[in-house]
Amino acid sequence: MANTNSQFQKFNENLKIPSSKISKMNDARESARSTIKEWFKKHKPDYPISFWIQGSHKNHLNIRTENDDCDQDDGIYIDRDPDNSVDGTTLQAWIVEALTGSTAADVEHRSRCVRNFYSPYNLGSFHIDYPSYYKTDEMPNPKLTVKNKKNEESDPKEFTNWLENETDDRGQLRRIIRFLKGWCSFKSSEHDMLNGLTLTVLVCKHYEPVDDRDDEAVYLTLEKIQAELNDSWECLMPSVPYDDLLEGRNEIFKFNFMNSLSDLIDDGKKALDEASQYEASKLWQKHMGSRYPLAPKPLQTGNRNALGALVRNNKPYFNGF
Repeated sequence: MANTNSQFQKFNENLKIPSSKISKMNDARESARSTIKEWFKKHKPDYPISFWIQGSHKNHLNIRTENDDCDQDDGIYIDRDPDNSVDGTTLQAWIVEALTGSTAADVEHRSRCVRNFYSPYNLGSFHIDYPSYYKTDEMPNPKLTVKNKKNEESDPKEFTNWLENETDDRGQLRRIIRFLKGWCSFKSSEHDMLNGLTLTVLVCKHYEPVDDRDDEAVYLTLEKIQAELNDSWECLMPSVPYDDLLEGRNEIFKFNFMNSLSDLIDDGKKALDEASQYEASKLWQKHMGSRYPLAPKPLQTGNRNALGALVRNNKPYFNGF
């Protein structure tokens, strides 16, 4: 039975965003915060704002995607009653105006956030998303602004607290989430895959720990996810708004994703049963991509014989004159 735990450990390292890029992203985020604060201070002083990092970066689940495009999510909180404030679309438009000109690219006004794009030299592109919320001390939950729609209850802080309670001291659960995000990033060139939030919730709910064996833990966790989704195609958010993260995914998406999941599980079982660590790692790499490293290729019989002859023909001592 092949043990490819060391390959998964290296895969985890290969999925990490380089520290130089993280530093660049953090600097860009802090600069944009200052720009947004100054704009609101000058143009809308009665809309006090604060920031709170959320999403994968906050929860230590960010990965290098296949195209090396990375992201951060920086929530903007407005300390005002939404019933006595401008609608979400207008608030988002103000954020767009505040950020316009801060980079060479156009600011994108999306449905649930404002996106700012960056292309630093030789580091790969990244973007920062700015979801915006109304939240006062009297409100039980923040209200997320949505373009051309009513505000929606949403609480990323509650989700982060939930995730902290789910994760283990060994870090294996977070690693499995990153592995499966890497899998989805690699397979997304073929068809749409699950987003990071949905994967995170599914892994947390079906995590099967195995000491010192990330390969086994991945396989067992995937089996439980597959069984659950075959029984019921839903994934309920564990925090406000407690919605179904799979709602709206059509039958084509479901068919493609479940087929990819089944293929990964089948090859994962073959990899665990494989005698050769090299052959097992090839099976995993087929689904995880080139950032998943192959185990060393075993020496062939002919190579072993040649190596033996080489050793016999070279004396391990000095023979003199």
